[in-house]
This record gives sequence, structure tokens and C-alpha cells, in this order.
Amino acid sequence: MTDTTTSMPGVTKRQQLAWYLYDFGNSAYAAIVLLAVYSTYFKNAVVGGALGTRLWGTAIGIAMLVVAIISPIVGAIADYSGAKKRFLFVFTAQAVLFMGLLFFVQKGDIVTGMLFFILAEIGYRSAQVVYDAFLPEIAAPHEMGRISGIGWAVGSAGGIVILLLALPLILVFPGTLTVRLVMVLGAVFYGISAVFIFIWLPERAPHRSLPAGENYITVGFKRLWRTIREASRYKQAVRFVIASIVFNGGVIAAMDFAAILGGTLFGIQQQGLIILVILVQVTNVLGAWVFGSLVQRASAKGSLLVAIGLMALAVLLIYITPNATMFFMVASLAGLAMAGVQSVSRTIVGLISPVAKSAEFYGFYSVAGRTSSFLGPLVYGWVAADFAHRYMLTHGMDPIAADKAGLRAGLFVMAGLMIVGMLILLLMDEKAAIAAAYEESEITMS
Repeated sequence: MTDTTTSMPGVTKRQQLAWYLYDFGNSAYAAIVLLAVYSTYFKNAVVGGALGTRLWGTAIGIAMLVVAIISPIVGAIADYSGAKKRFLFVFTAQAVLFMGLLFFVQKGDIVTGMLFFILAEIGYRSAQVVYDAFLPEIAAPHEMGRISGIGWAVGSAGGIVILLLALPLILVFPGTLTVRLVMVLGAVFYGISAVFIFIWLPERAPHRSLPAGENYITVGFKRLWRTIREASRYKQAVRFVIASIVFNGGVIAAMDFAAILGGTLFGIQQQGLIILVILVQVTNVLGAWVFGSLVQRASAKGSLLVAIGLMALAVLLIYITPNATMFFMVASLAGLAMAGVQSVSRTIVGLISPVAKSAEFYGFYSVAGRTSSFLGPLVYGWVAADFAHRYMLTHGMDPIAADKAGLRAGLFVMAGLMIVGMLILLLMDEKAAIAAAYEESEITMS
């Protein structure tokens, strides 16, 4: 392709392509591990029953808690040291390595299955924080919605490609060995696609010398504390963060338990789950385009409210969904909405972040995202398992029926988080948040 300059001075289309390709690759992790394969394999084959639901939520919660603690520090250090790419490489390598090691997890390997997943998840989520922080460096403010939407669409396409590669293997060679080999396939796909961002995208943040007696850890903590201390200057951004803590918990729980819901409630087998996730990824591509265009034509906040509302509706519809066919339709709506929630949220963070503090702000925002990502799946997993236990004791249900009833009851936790988050988001003044970021950037550059 011709390496032409974009509307952003000094940024080329090749550099933007490298950013897109990373999303293309890391979607293999989300598609294989979180959505279509490993989640149900862990619950049903490695553990089994309602305990599998509880431990899956616990594993996600532990990983997200670690990311919530380290990501703001990583963001601050990356900004100060001019080392975004270095951090991105380390976390990407961690995600790829431990995703591949999931191959060795077999029936009864609960500790190993949780440990390897937690380490892969920490790498994947931490890399995402640094990756997102490159958005303000490759897109002008007026085109962030479009660039973010394209990245999300390309990422969804990557999820489709890896699942289309995995599906024939599982159809021709059914069994747990093939399921485990798919983990390796996904890790290789992720690693190859990520190479381009390290080759084509330059490190634009300048390297600054450390003050006497300081190291990157102390500098990172001080910059984070300063960001928190000065949060009163970004009141609207704080409102967005609070809203994100709430609604994102429900969204992440829905994503992390989608395959488990399909498999347990409607008896969808592994091949069917892969087809389901392919369908969801297709609607993800459509959703990224729809909401990316909506941001350009309306507002980021309004677009996000629509996306969250549709997502909450999809979750509530699952409660009354009678069969697998209807579940496929509801999941398609969720896929459309989820792309909007995540791509528009990324755009808003870019719009309200001062340029010189982009990684720091993405890291700070990550506290919200990862805190809710820690709480949402953990709470849902425990609530669903607790209800299943109660149904067996008080209603005399057999374990399978109780497991299904518990999963349905927990849906109200997901939807409730999204609705409350929407109400908080209504309090945010988007224009004031963008103006505050612009003013800070002007002061920094002057």
C-alpha cells in the first residue's frame, strides 16, 4: 500500500494500518478464550456444574483486579519514559505465551487452568490499555470516532477469521485435544498480527530524564496521585469514569459469560458456539461502523447511551428467550450494541484526555474499566452459583435445572448495572469535558 500522509500531521496510513492490525490479532484472544471456546471448556470440561460458573467469574475477577492496580501506573510510566511500545510488547508477549499454554489444561487441572488464564488475561487487558493510548497519536480529534470504529471493525473481522479457521478443525476432529490446539492457533494468530505495530508505528512520546533520586515506579505513582488529586479540574471526566465503573461491569459480565449462557441454557454445542460468536463478530463490525458514524453525526455521549440501552435490552431478553434460535437473534443485537459501547467509550477517553497525558488518562480510565470488569463477572458468577444452590435446597431442583435457573436470575445483575450506569452518564457534560482536555493540552504545548 502507498504510505501516504493522513490528516494528522506526521501520521501515515501505514501507521494507522499497524494500529488496526493489532486489534485484528488480539481479537483472537477474545474470540477463542473469552467467547467461543475456553470459557465453556473450563466450566464444563475442566471443572463442571455451577462451581465452574463460580470459578470462571473468580478467575476473571482476580485478573481484572491486578490490571486495575497496575494499569494506571503503567500508563503514567509509559507517558513519562516514552516507552509505550516497550510496555505493549511485554504485555502482548505475556498474553500470547499464556494463551498458548492453555493447551496443557485438561480435565481436573483447575488451578493450572485458572493460573494460565489469569496471566493471559492480565497481559491481554494491560496491553489494551497501552494500545488504546496510541489513538490520540494517530488520529486528530475530529476523526477519533471514525478511526476507533475502523479499529473495532477490523478487530471484529480478526475474530471472525480465527473462528473460521478453528471451526473446520473442531468439526472434522471433535474432542478436547482439538479444543486445546485451538488455543495455540489463536496465540500464533495474535502474535503474527501484532508484529506490524512494533515495526511501523513509531514511539512519538519523548523520553525524559528522571529527576534525581527518582525511578520509574516512584514517578509513576506520583503522576497517578497528581492525576487523582487534580481530578476536580476534570469533573466531567470523573463523571464519565464513575458511569463507566457501573455500566462496564454489566457489559463485561455479558461478554465473559455469553458462551456459558448459550451452552448451559440452550444446549448449544462447541461448533454452534463458534458459529454464534462468528455471528456476533459480524454484528460487531456493523455496530462499529454504525456507532462510529453516529459519533461523527451526533455526539459521543448520545451514541454511548444508545449502545448501553440496546445492550441492557438484549440481556433482559435472554431471560425470556425460549430457544437457541431466539438466543442467536438476541446475541446478534448484543454484538451490535457491545461494539458501540466499547468503541465509543474508547473514543470519549481520547476526546477528554490531554495529549501529553494520553497513556496516563487511559490508565486512569482503566481503573474504572478494570474495577468494574473485576466486580461485574465476579458478582455475576457468585450470584448465579448462589441462586443455583438455593434452588436445589428450597425448590428441590436437580443440579442441571438449578444451574440454568441461577444463570437466568443473574441476568438482572448485568442489566441493572447497565441501566444505573446510563443514569450516571446523563449527568456528564461532554462539551465541557472536551474543552477541559483541550485547555490542558494548550497549556502543556505552550
